[in-house]
Amino acid sequence: MSAENYYLTLTCPNKPGIVAAVSTYIFELGGDIEEAQQYDDKASKRFFMRVSFSCPTDGNTLRSGFLEIAKRFELTWNLRAVKDLKRVLIMASKLDHCLVDLLYRWRIGELPMIICGIVSNHPRDVYASIDFADIPFYHLPVTPDTKPAQEAKLLDIIADSKVDMVILARYMQILSDDLSTKLSGRCINVHHSFLPSFKGAKPYHQAHARGIKLIGATAHFVTSDLDEGPIIEQDVAHVSHTSTPEDLIALGRDIERRVLAKAVRLYAQDRIFIVGQRTVVFS
Repeated sequence: MSAENYYLTLTCPNKPGIVAAVSTYIFELGGDIEEAQQYDDKASKRFFMRVSFSCPTDGNTLRSGFLEIAKRFELTWNLRAVKDLKRVLIMASKLDHCLVDLLYRWRIGELPMIICGIVSNHPRDVYASIDFADIPFYHLPVTPDTKPAQEAKLLDIIADSKVDMVILARYMQILSDDLSTKLSGRCINVHHSFLPSFKGAKPYHQAHARGIKLIGATAHFVTSDLDEGPIIEQDVAHVSHTSTPEDLIALGRDIERRVLAKAVRLYAQDRIFIVGQRTVVFS
């Protein structure tokens, strides 16, 4: 039997012997560990581990044999064959720079995932220049009156397509508290972030008016607290008094693309753990 590639992720109360037990188990089944990362979080008193390995043993046998170790160390764990790609749904509005970037990176194999569909509150012709190939497109226009019904349709799409993760690629609608709760831990958003933070209309123009020297973007999990979910990835760039609002907008778009793409890649490779209001990320 040829070897299969797997990701094993686990978290548990920290105690001696976890790494030894996991590595010995994989070795005894003929496995070869290609990458292993672990972290002892003093704040939560929990241990986190991610192992990438190849093994000739089938997944079901690996899982059943691992149950004893999981019970002994009180593990919360997951084992996934690398070939079983995560299924994602991308949501976007008129700002399409993140959407286009994700599609490009996906097409060249940089983002190992299955795109189950694209959802927008705008019609398909808004994206006439984008090649969606055979990816299903769903137009769900949102108004205060239609929002509950459209969110119900969205949940149906997620269920029918067996979606693992929803990606808000500059989707310019606020999800309801109910939907945010239902998507807890499986919805990633990206937004501009400044030091200080500017909210409301034309944030880049506000930043320019205040003589901002640093701009950035944040990718995070969605919660009912707007833009305050556990942070996955951030990046910044320095600017100066010579930068125009248009310069800031262009640079901001680039940072948003990079930050969201990295967060999606980390998710696709099982590198993210949510720990309360923050994350442990094995990059």
